[in-house]
Order: sequence, then C-alpha cells, then structure tokens
Amino acid sequence: MTGTDVARISGRERLRAKIETALSGLWYGTARPPLWARLGERLFLRIAAARRRRFMSGARKSLRMPVPVIVVGNLTIGGTGKTPLVLWLCEWLKTRGLRPGILSGGYRGNSSQWPRRVGPESDPETVGDEAVLLARRSGVPVMADPLRTRSAAELLKSGVDVIVCDDGLQHYQIERDVEFVVIDGARGFGNGHCLPAGPLREPVERLTEADFVIVNGETGLDLRECLTMRVAPVELRNLADPRRTRPLNEVKGWRAHAVAGIGNPQRFFDTLTDLGIDFVPHALPDHVEIEPAWLEFGDDLAVIMTEKDAVKCESWAAPNFWFVRVAATFEPHVVEGLTTRLAALLRI
Repeated sequence: MTGTDVARISGRERLRAKIETALSGLWYGTARPPLWARLGERLFLRIAAARRRRFMSGARKSLRMPVPVIVVGNLTIGGTGKTPLVLWLCEWLKTRGLRPGILSGGYRGNSSQWPRRVGPESDPETVGDEAVLLARRSGVPVMADPLRTRSAAELLKSGVDVIVCDDGLQHYQIERDVEFVVIDGARGFGNGHCLPAGPLREPVERLTEADFVIVNGETGLDLRECLTMRVAPVELRNLADPRRTRPLNEVKGWRAHAVAGIGNPQRFFDTLTDLGIDFVPHALPDHVEIEPAWLEFGDDLAVIMTEKDAVKCESWAAPNFWFVRVAATFEPHVVEGLTTRLAALLRI
C-alpha cells in the first residue's frame, strides 16, 4: 500500500492498514521475528493446542450434524482462494442432486442480531462481504453467524442435505466429515511461524490430518498429495450496470486504477498484468468498508476491483467501475480423482 493510499483512509482503518503492512513485512520477509513475537508464538501454540486437545478428547463436545459437513479453511491469515473453492464445491454437489447450504462467519459484519440469513440483496456491511458474494454466486442457502453451531441449526431449516463451512478449519465446535485446506501457492506459509510471529493459525503439520490439500496456483513448496487449483478470471463486469460485460480478450491495453481490499492484493494485481491491463495499484486493508471518496482519483480511467470489493460499492458505483469475475478451475484428471474420493467420503 502506498503512502497516498493510506492517506485516503481515515481513522481506525488507517491504523489497521499500517498494522497489516507491518505484519505482512514480518510474516513474509526473511528476517528473524523479534523476541516479543517469538514469545507470543509460544503462548499462542500452547493455548491453541490445549483448545484442540479438549475437542479431540471429548472434554469439549463438538456438535454432530444430521447431514454431512464439508469444511474449507486455511492455515494462514489472509486470502488463499477459499471462496472460489466453496463455490466450486456447491456446484459439484448440485450436479449430484444434493441441496448444499453454506455457513459463513459473517466476518466484519456489524449485525446486532445473529444468525442472519443471507441473500443476494443483503447488506455486506451487516453480514460481511464474503457472505453476500457467496449468496449471489452459489444460488444456495447461506447463513452468517460468528457462532457456527447456532447458524448450522438455522441452515438445516432450509432443507439442505450437506453443509459447506467457509473458513471453518479452526472451528471445532462442529464435527466435520471432510476437510479441505487451501494454500496460496505463491506466498505459501510465509516465514513458517505461527501467530503473532508468522501468518500460521496452526502448525504446518496439521496438513497431514486434512482430507484434501489444495494449492492455489504454482508453488515451490514441497508438498506431497496436494491438488493444484487455479482461480482464473472469467470476464469483467460493470458494477453500475451488470448487463455490461467485457470478455477477457477485449481488455488488453486498458488503462485503469486497480483496487483490492483482500488478503493478498498482489494476486489480483498479477491477474490484471496477465490480462495486459495497464493499471495503478491501490491495495486496501482486507475486508475494509470502502468509502466513495477513496475511489475518486481525479481522472476518467476505469476503476477495476475484485468481486468481493464490488459487493460493497455497488450502491454508489460510477459508470467506470468494473470488477473481475473469477472461478476455481482444475485440470480434468484432478477433477476426476478429487470427486471420486469426495463422493466416497460423503457416501454419495
């Protein structure tokens, strides 16, 4: 994030932006974490391990749902490609004649009452941007609530026969039948440390317990039995008038401002570079509530953003606002192996 972009952000979000930038430099840099961070990591690991042991031993009960539960999560803080994978899974489940539903944590939603049923027209400020995006793209029931056990009970009332839990790997309150762990192939595990010294929520060894390890993009990581996924752009869609679209082969040479308020904005910027778009990058804090003044750049260039950011800007979008629609893709042989094993695990 440039100094100019930080200056556009006011109050608490500006402070959050500076903290995120500093932590990203620590987590994905080569320097050894400072002493305070390493001591904090030790404490974090003890607390996290003790919590997990209580669930695994039965000292704390996990709720067993009457339908299969698929958990999609990651080991690191920030974006890895979970949302596109959740959407892909829902589409696959529907092709099998099932009625999936999605549990979302409603991250950054400010609702005073949970759980909240999420629809395409729900307010992202209330229920979170990811929940609204999932509702719009999936066409399945979506329930948002920081407390997954409460929202799961409500989701069942929609008649779903399989639950997909978005970002639920560390939420052990609900028993799961299948675990997917998504890894950003470019950023990997950062410096390999757990919070706060590094980006890991759990040690890398946790991967051995997952049913599927999905790597988003090419990677230099030495991982056995992982599957490669690619989150590919599909088209550009106008935010003020969604009927207006641009195929990817027509955007080469566009000049634009690129806005990304996601966990790994560089991945979005790399996508635009691959499309041949000439842009000025503007990285914002993850899940930030974007204000109109932040996107006033004093020129008539197009403003291109992620789909997750777009759901927060559509009520005041200008005619030159566009977003990139993306989708998870796998090689055919990967799809065959993945779906065969997934069907066996779900007994469908």
